[in-house]
Amino acid sequence: MKHKDTIHDNLLKQFGGTLLIVLLFLMAGSLINADWSEVADNRRQAAMFLEGFLKPEWSYIDRLIEPMIETILMSVSGTFLGVVFAIPAAFLGTNLVTRNPIITFVFRTYFSLIRTIPNLLLAALLVAIIGIGELTGVLTIAIFTFGMVSQLIFSTIETIDIGPLEADESIGATRFQMAVNAVWPQVAHSVFAYALYAFEVNIRASAVLGYVGAGGIGVMLNTALSFMQFGRVSLIILIILLLVFLTSWISEYIRREVI
Repeated sequence: MKHKDTIHDNLLKQFGGTLLIVLLFLMAGSLINADWSEVADNRRQAAMFLEGFLKPEWSYIDRLIEPMIETILMSVSGTFLGVVFAIPAAFLGTNLVTRNPIITFVFRTYFSLIRTIPNLLLAALLVAIIGIGELTGVLTIAIFTFGMVSQLIFSTIETIDIGPLEADESIGATRFQMAVNAVWPQVAHSVFAYALYAFEVNIRASAVLGYVGAGGIGVMLNTALSFMQFGRVSLIILIILLLVFLTSWISEYIRREVI
């Protein structure tokens, strides 16, 4: 064993790395004028929060059923719309199908632009344009899903076997026929998997879209926090965790047993 591989030699490197991380943390705090004494000064409010948070208000659960259903329906509708529009857009975003670099560049630029906008910012913009309500949440989820799934699909298309494409092209098939007959069968399994993944992500995202008025259970969470009803906050978070767990379990089962 070489000396550089011994514990004693690596200990100095680990200590130096840890010290560097601590220094960066302290420097970042000083640059943003973080006052760490506020944590100790607010300990009474923290204790009040924990006292209420550790006692979920179970009697409030009947008022969460409808918002929870709205959250699920928003996620289903938004995911469906996003995936439906993402499939043809992804085909147009790959040079294997279009053979046109201009079209490919335009669509890929559009995908990148959509992915740079956070969900909450997108929801806030749509609330300003459309108004408060579940429709805003559905459109937010649909646009986000479109950007994410289209990127995944066209990346998958770029890795397919081009043999069937060349065979269709040799017999004079159109671009649409090549996409349907040679490309889609190779990516269909992945598309369904991406749709399930997007649905899982959207369940989590839709739970907080209510903060900007996009409907769902996030509205109830925002209201409970605003009125410092921490028992209700605790219950809502438990409901969201249960919803996310069930969604992940069902999606995993479908991917394993059905697709």
